[in-house]
Amino acid sequence: MWHVPEPGDADGYVVPDHDGRCITNIVPALLEWPSPPDWLPGPAVDADQVVLLVLDGLGWDQLQQHRDALPTLCRFDGGFVSTVAPSTTATALTSLATGLTPGEHGVVGYRVFLGDDVVNMLRWSMDRGDARSAHPPAAVQPFEAFCGQRPAIVTKAEFSTTGFTQAHLAGARFFGYRQPSSLVTRVAELVRSGEPFVYAYYDGIDKVAHEYGLGRYYRSELVAADHLVRCLLDELPRGTVLVVTADHGQVETGRSVITPHPAVLAATSVQSGEARFRWFHARPGRVEALHEAALAHHGADAWVRTRDEVLAEGWFGPEVRPELRNRLGDVCLVAKGAAAFDDPADSGPFVLLGRHGSLTRAEMLVPLLATVAV
Repeated sequence: MWHVPEPGDADGYVVPDHDGRCITNIVPALLEWPSPPDWLPGPAVDADQVVLLVLDGLGWDQLQQHRDALPTLCRFDGGFVSTVAPSTTATALTSLATGLTPGEHGVVGYRVFLGDDVVNMLRWSMDRGDARSAHPPAAVQPFEAFCGQRPAIVTKAEFSTTGFTQAHLAGARFFGYRQPSSLVTRVAELVRSGEPFVYAYYDGIDKVAHEYGLGRYYRSELVAADHLVRCLLDELPRGTVLVVTADHGQVETGRSVITPHPAVLAATSVQSGEARFRWFHARPGRVEALHEAALAHHGADAWVRTRDEVLAEGWFGPEVRPELRNRLGDVCLVAKGAAAFDDPADSGPFVLLGRHGSLTRAEMLVPLLATVAV
């Protein structure tokens, strides 16, 4: 069993137990394994029809802190599991869908170094535009999702043709929705038609946390998400099991963004990853200098690791395919506390107030809950 640091333990981090209580194993446990693991919530064991709902960005610690805003979810059975490293949507959703570790499937972060390009996995874009021709999604992530089955997928309609959808949901049957109410109706229709397994995805919690942090707006969104769950339970046929999980949790970084020290940047050719799990790719012959500078100037704010140390500690799984190792940088800064590390090439339309990606328990622990529609 992996070590789970206590809340407030700034020096503790979670390395997922990829063979145990980890999101990599949820889909195989529901669809494939002959015997259920002891961490699978009781209602999900031997269920005839299952809906797996992913609430993007709902961490276990945040659920515990806001139980009064989430009365429906708090009546479910279950507990927590860990997400994968880094605790970011692209990596976690790929692991959830494929049942594979990041070291196996290869979507090893939000912005991944592929050849000479840094590709944004969610947008499937790079500095010169769309990345699908240069980096076909099926080549970047070639493995089947959902144990080779073709379940119904209910997610936003605008995701239907994206590179990331092609990479992590290839082969599944796509059903899009425009508004959360349509998610409820679409899922219920599919279950009534006899679908044994439906996968649904809702991104509201994550979006609000990014833009507004974890204050009043975030709490209002939790109330709305709990209402969505309640509406879904009301619409599902009696006996359907609703399983709820997430891809990662959140921390509020606010405007606490650190510019890497000039000595770090001087030894760096390019950055990948994201603000709370930043990879630095060294200039030729500068790996040692990069590592020393990162330790000297950022060791108080981050867990500083070389690629070899990350691999040895199993952050990306017991094994990382040799051809994937170059997708990782030479040295990473994995943020402690509320730190975030700036990269001018990794920017958006507004400053992110809530973030994720690191290995803190607030980001790494996610709920795995289930109940039966009555």
